[in-house]
Amino acid sequence: MENLTHKLSKPIVEKVAIVGAGPGGLAAAIVLRSQGIDVQVYEKAQEFRPAGTGLGLAPNGLNFLDAIAPGIVETLKSSGCEVHHTILKNIQSETIRTNATKYLEQYGQPLLTVWWYRLQQVLASRLPSDIIHLNHRCISFDQDENGVEIHFDGEKPVYADLLIGADGVNSVIRETLFGEGKPNYIGSMCWRAVIKYHHELFNDYELVFVKGNKQFMYILNVGGGYTSWISRKLSPDYSLSHSADEVKSRILDELADWDESFRAVVEATPAEQIWEGPICDRPPLTHWSQGRVTLLGDAAHPMAPAMAQGANTTFEDAYELGECFSQSANLQEALISYEQRRLERTKIIQARSALGEMRYYDDTSTSPGQPEQRQMPLNEDISKWLYNYKPSLTS
Repeated sequence: MENLTHKLSKPIVEKVAIVGAGPGGLAAAIVLRSQGIDVQVYEKAQEFRPAGTGLGLAPNGLNFLDAIAPGIVETLKSSGCEVHHTILKNIQSETIRTNATKYLEQYGQPLLTVWWYRLQQVLASRLPSDIIHLNHRCISFDQDENGVEIHFDGEKPVYADLLIGADGVNSVIRETLFGEGKPNYIGSMCWRAVIKYHHELFNDYELVFVKGNKQFMYILNVGGGYTSWISRKLSPDYSLSHSADEVKSRILDELADWDESFRAVVEATPAEQIWEGPICDRPPLTHWSQGRVTLLGDAAHPMAPAMAQGANTTFEDAYELGECFSQSANLQEALISYEQRRLERTKIIQARSALGEMRYYDDTSTSPGQPEQRQMPLNEDISKWLYNYKPSLTS
């Protein structure tokens, strides 16, 4: 009986290559492997090492993660941090507002802060290690009606029935398909790191937001004794520092007038662990697929981090792609269905994220007696649309 069922539900493709072993690529691998597809993941990094920032996993992302890998959300809760209380301060460390979060009560899932690297590790642990190929930097691909040949720097080419580009904002796969060039700098520079550090405010709050002049800082408890700090500044032009020491000096100069408790977390960070870079997005695409190649996550819809939806929408993508595979008669039908399910929603979130990023720098938000507008205010309807999104609503 089992063999008969297997024959009747033969996957629409046999072999899939995924470029990028970030959370999106790994989530897609878990989904497609569960359908009996031979999935191989190719990653340019030479090793999995502590990297990335602190992420906010919102109810919609957690709903889809649960559907992708049952039990994984519970694992993440034990390695991340459930946010129950947030605090807004000015740069002198005076409290403007405190909040109890209502995500769990309103949407059935919490807001979870977790280190990108921990998230990557937890997802990778759900896959056989021999399907993840490190030190494979994709440089190009060729395709015809029968398959895709993927080329790597210094490695043998690989053949697959489908190639999924899950390789981020600077996606080689997207560039090969659409030739857009560099991403769009939206006017916000960023410095960030994750370090072993306990901020004094973490005794009462899991998330601290500090509002400065055209500048702000997040301090997140990401679990396991680790703190993620993220500082962004409005900057019409972006320029990168020439060395790690210069990066650290630059961010400390930016925070020169700030309370010592905020500067201390930066001072405690080794210079080489501070990431500096521009906040970028790209215009929405009208389609993500060509032939036997498609995109997922930041490669498909890179967005500003203001709404903290990058990872969350990526998990939606991975699940939806799997659903389209299981419900379609052939690959072309599956990819058309995937785009129909994803394009409009991600386009809206991209646009609101770009707008929200600029709202961070709105001066009215610090005027005495005015309600705080540090983020693009999400009215109740938009919040429900965003956070109540569940796998059962999409099938």
